Amino acid sequence: MAMDADDLFTPKPKPQVVNLEVMGIAELEAYIRGLEAEIARAREFIAAKQKQRQGADAIFKR
Repeated sequence: MAMDADDLFTPKPKPQVVNLEVMGIAELEAYIRGLEAEIARAREFIAAKQKQRQGADAIFKR
């Protein structure tokens, strides 16, 4: 049986929307801190992947 390109990529579920209406100020601030920490983590992964790509580009002379 031939493999379809769609079989290689499984759609990721969308994150559920958080109801901000029920949160107090302190909870909202804590929520923002958590999101900022996750953004920082994602940026670290981006930087690491860019560094890997630069290394590969240097080897293959892109």
